Amino acid sequence: MLKLSSRWFAWTSSVVLAAACCGVAAGEWPLNMTKGVTDVSHNVYGLHMTILFWCIGIGVVVFGVMFYSMAMHRKSMGAKAANFHESTTLEIIWTAIPLLILIFMAVPATSTLKQLYDTEDADLDILVTGYQWKWKYEYLGEEVSFYSNLSDASREQIYGPKEKSTDYLRDVDNPLIIPVGKKVRFLVTAADVIHSWWVPQLAVKRDAIPGYINESWTFVEEPGVFRGQCAELCGKDHGFMPIVVKAVPQAEFDTWLGEQRQAALAVAEAAKQHLSFDELYSQGESVYNARCAACHQPNGAGVPGVFPAIAGSKVATGALEKHLATVVHGVPGTAMQAFADQLTPVQIAAVITYQRNAFGNNMGDSLQPIDVVNFTQNQ
Repeated sequence: MLKLSSRWFAWTSSVVLAAACCGVAAGEWPLNMTKGVTDVSHNVYGLHMTILFWCIGIGVVVFGVMFYSMAMHRKSMGAKAANFHESTTLEIIWTAIPLLILIFMAVPATSTLKQLYDTEDADLDILVTGYQWKWKYEYLGEEVSFYSNLSDASREQIYGPKEKSTDYLRDVDNPLIIPVGKKVRFLVTAADVIHSWWVPQLAVKRDAIPGYINESWTFVEEPGVFRGQCAELCGKDHGFMPIVVKAVPQAEFDTWLGEQRQAALAVAEAAKQHLSFDELYSQGESVYNARCAACHQPNGAGVPGVFPAIAGSKVATGALEKHLATVVHGVPGTAMQAFADQLTPVQIAAVITYQRNAFGNNMGDSLQPIDVVNFTQNQ
């Protein structure tokens, strides 16, 4: 008896401790949907809670009747089972009640869905394209586009000894900037495999499918930073594909757009400069760690059978023009993407110089940005 009591005490203590831990965990990791910051997200949350409470109510009634019947009409109390073949009245009742419940559920659900898919009369259109493993944002009609990658700081936290921050794996180098008080439409697609653009606080989640364009929209009333991620398993670095949306006042947004246009002009001017070998090698190392290391690994060893190594490869130690063509055009039928519009001429020249001289390749040659410009113009 004493042994049994000890086991019971231990089991009870474990349950209480687990419940306490779950309470703490629930505070850190909310189990419910986020209410979000937009009218649409509030309506989605309200619909979710409404249907949840209806389902709980239905469950209480159904199981209550079932348990009551089992308890009050059991054989030990002298109950005898009714003997009948069918009851038209009961069949009508148990058909009509669920039908009415579904109708009552359909009314608010339909209203919310209509709001979710109303992408007309947008003030700004942004084309969102998923790549392995980054996002490209194009502001249609504004001549502004850029790629958004996992930030370098996060990569240092992944591969190095740097202490992990609060937003570990959630920071990007270039967040998506949108104006507050404007209806922004997102046109979502993909360039390689299926991705999913998901920002919970904006109530936006659309699959990014190659060859298709899915639409969504948002209207943010207050400035803020909203985080999301790819919600479709899209490959080995699926977990390193975050989304950051930053809503700013209209004046700040207009200033930012102007800066982006100036930056595009600066890129064109930078392509005319002549860089030393050390400058190319240093910049190339940064570009490699940000754009190439995910597949080819930080040490250039690659992943055997999946991603080829840079160290000792025929491309990195072969003809310079062939190496350039591989980076610019990619390799059809493989995971090697075309980087012609993903990297600037300076970045392409730098990363090729780095690849040809790092990891023991030691080719001793280099590439200038103007060489990249001339190559792409002659294709």
